[in-house]
Amino acid sequence: MATTADFRNGLCIEFNNGLFTIVQFQHVKPGKGPAFVRTKLKSLTTGKVIDNTFSAGHKVTLARIERRPYQFLYQDDMGYNFMHNETFEQISLSEELIPSTDLMKEGQNVEIVFHAETETPLTCDLPPFVILEIVYTEPGIKGDTTSSTAMKSAELETGTKVNVPLFINTGDKIKVDTRDRSYSERVKE
Repeated sequence: MATTADFRNGLCIEFNNGLFTIVQFQHVKPGKGPAFVRTKLKSLTTGKVIDNTFSAGHKVTLARIERRPYQFLYQDDMGYNFMHNETFEQISLSEELIPSTDLMKEGQNVEIVFHAETETPLTCDLPPFVILEIVYTEPGIKGDTTSSTAMKSAELETGTKVNVPLFINTGDKIKVDTRDRSYSERVKE
């Protein structure tokens, strides 16, 4: 058991018969009335973020989770297949547990989060940035800008599309932010 004084970002707790991680929290001590803690909790099963307020000193049950390194192997009709990097054990996950399947290519290293007591996989986390190659984009025309941040659509090797600056060409490798699916920078070879 823990109390609201133990809250920190990333802490996993059992709440409303589910597992949640604390995305954000704030201790509030109003001038009048008791102190309380405002939180944003993300469900590990559905991915939804909810707001909740706990009274100060409220007891919560901590959930033990483990992050294990895996490598994406391939996709088939059973789901997405991964191999543990140290034990070479293979598991298959459904698409609902993986937030950005279209940014994942074969050989990609990921972290799979497991509930330690039940050994059930909860979610698959991609690294913050992945490097992917542009397979098609329209050529940028010099002087074709209306603002300093002109963008164009580009198709990546995984089949997904992102907006990139005009100077990016077919064959370039770029770094893509997996959290908001945006272009980050061009990668020099």
